[in-house]
Amino acid sequence: MYEPPPGHEVVCETSYRGEAMELRFVLESVGVKSKIQQYRGGWLIVVSSEHALRASDEIASYQCEAAEQSTERSVAIPTYGGAMVGVSVYAGVLMLVAVLMGRSAFGLDWWLAGQMQAGMVMDGQWWRTITALTLHLDPGHIGSNLVFGCVFGLMAGRVLGGGVAWLVILFSGALGNLVNAMLQSADHTSIGASTAVFSALGVLVAHALKPRSGPRENFLKRWSPLIGGLVIFGFTGIGGENTDVTAHATGLLAGLVLGWLGVALPPDWLGSRRVQQICGVAALAFVVVAWTIGLAIAG
Repeated sequence: MYEPPPGHEVVCETSYRGEAMELRFVLESVGVKSKIQQYRGGWLIVVSSEHALRASDEIASYQCEAAEQSTERSVAIPTYGGAMVGVSVYAGVLMLVAVLMGRSAFGLDWWLAGQMQAGMVMDGQWWRTITALTLHLDPGHIGSNLVFGCVFGLMAGRVLGGGVAWLVILFSGALGNLVNAMLQSADHTSIGASTAVFSALGVLVAHALKPRSGPRENFLKRWSPLIGGLVIFGFTGIGGENTDVTAHATGLLAGLVLGWLGVALPPDWLGSRRVQQICGVAALAFVVVAWTIGLAIAG
């Protein structure tokens, strides 16, 4: 047993020198002089007897506060089911439309029936904002949107649930196309799931920006998800002869806005299998209805 010098007491024992140094600094900051003593592989904090009670209280208070902050930092972020189902349906829809368009199914020109033409959208043909999301120029075009759409969609499905995530992504993509139509000339055309893909990225950024309990973060850390999202957009959303940068940007912004609403939904809703199924079916139904209207008018 370690015997401190006369008039001194041991107020804390730890196995780590770094922790002992930290506690010594804590005591020094409140005017309590102390020293560290190594003993049998451990470290002791020794103070004068007259300051022993105060030193013990300061150490206990500091350790309690540190434990509370550690708990706040490790707040678990819930995840929800259906993400894989969601991306499977997404991939299936894109491939099915590609096959039907290639074969001119029902004797109709799917390209003309579904493309987003700004003038037609502004004249009331809203369904084109949805159908255009499922059309692609060539295998390379659809391939890139399948890859990035599945990656971003899978992550969005994990944080919102597969059904809710894809309903939000679909509406965000359609809203992105609508805003794009408002900004472009009447003869501007646009196709591709990339608007929805960047909407999914916007949903992820919105989720990452969601305020959570815990210590106050500095400015850079607080807004780093938005910075990261813009960097990804810069690398993947700009460039290429046929790239509709405006559609990508409006899709990202729409995803941020609707994604912010999505992450604000009660956890009980997001965790409900019934809610997820209803939202997933609704998203698929909107695509079917949009194409039904478009093909009926084209025929």
